[in-house]
Amino acid sequence: MQEKLKIAVFIDFDNIEIGVKSTLQREFDVASVLDALKERGEIITKIAYANWGRQETSTRQLSEHAVQMVQRDPSPRGDKNGADINLALDALEMAFTHHHINAFAIVSGDSDFIALVNKLKQYNKMIFVVGGRAFTSTILQKNCHEFISYESLMDDAPRPVRQEPQPRAERPPHGGGGGGGGGDRLERPPRGPQRRPAPLELSLAMPLVDRALQVLERREVRPQLGLLKSTMLQLDSTFNEKAYGAGSFSDFVEKLSKGGLVNVTGGEGRYMISRKGTGEPEKAGKKPEECLPPLRDVLETHRMEVDSGVAADLLAEWVGADYPHYDWKQFGFQAFSELLNYAQDKGVVRVEPSEESGLTVYLGAEFHPPAVPEPEPDILSDEQPKEEPTPMVMGQPITALATKPKRIRAPRKKSPVDPNAPPKMRRCGRRKPPQ
Repeated sequence: MQEKLKIAVFIDFDNIEIGVKSTLQREFDVASVLDALKERGEIITKIAYANWGRQETSTRQLSEHAVQMVQRDPSPRGDKNGADINLALDALEMAFTHHHINAFAIVSGDSDFIALVNKLKQYNKMIFVVGGRAFTSTILQKNCHEFISYESLMDDAPRPVRQEPQPRAERPPHGGGGGGGGGDRLERPPRGPQRRPAPLELSLAMPLVDRALQVLERREVRPQLGLLKSTMLQLDSTFNEKAYGAGSFSDFVEKLSKGGLVNVTGGEGRYMISRKGTGEPEKAGKKPEECLPPLRDVLETHRMEVDSGVAADLLAEWVGADYPHYDWKQFGFQAFSELLNYAQDKGVVRVEPSEESGLTVYLGAEFHPPAVPEPEPDILSDEQPKEEPTPMVMGQPITALATKPKRIRAPRKKSPVDPNAPPKMRRCGRRKPPQ
């Protein structure tokens, strides 16, 4: 029998709130996140970290769900990692002192939490990461036990972002050339709230399903629903059946069966899944890295505009114009913003979220490699530099080839001779003079 999970929830509120607003144009709904975690275990504690002075509209919702709010006071230098450090320290302290808590949920998309996730896994804790596919680091998604995408928690009727009155006047649009992309981004009207992204084709999930079924066959285990899903999550923590238009995993398996992709036997609640005897899915999904070459070409073509920053929607239009048959869904991405998030982890682009204008895309480190450091000058020593030898010229005397004139030594002075002194005896070998 599987041990019941007791979950501690840690929310990096500033990160998740701006991520949801910039990519989905919605308000962050903590209730949907907590409901999804309750399906996986019992929630023991809920803590959120933010500068609550600028989050007054969200504090009431958190209070209604008994979320403890920890104030993060910004440092004079504007250190954005203050909440990350506090969250990591509190999570590790809880892992050391509350041994009955065996699962942790990190609600954030920040890749800085990878070290925390790996450390908690070393202490045998179950790790959930909740965030959007478009702003959560793909490295963080793949290194937890299960990634819960915020897009899968969205309802079909979108709730718009609350428009708060702004006392300041709007800035006039920038004129002139140079940052042409930036001008397009400022003139672009604000987008409305987005619905749940269109589901992916079932055939894109078959490589993972087939691999999980092979693992269970090698273990000689009967592939039931729960065991199949847990095996698929072990192989790929980012799997979510809702990305394929299924309300539950059993609904997902039924769709696979109706599509003729797997064999299903047994009654409802006791499904047994097996692979098809021959053949592969008609449409095999492409590897994510294969989506990058066309994107690189478009970025190189519009290098000046992207270097100044362009809207993600405008970049998507450029990609569609240059590559009409380019479809990011073939690579497993439900939206273009998810592709940009993957490209950011690969260093192709740099994406900055904004509550007002959405995602702004810049050229990544791949287009701006670090400069080669100049060699350090040699420290001058006290010794004089050596003179280079004079080149040899045919017909000149050898004496003229000397690198420098020979040093003439002065004759050694002889001591004065005393005429009355007896002559010195010459000693040969070790013979003693006669007595």
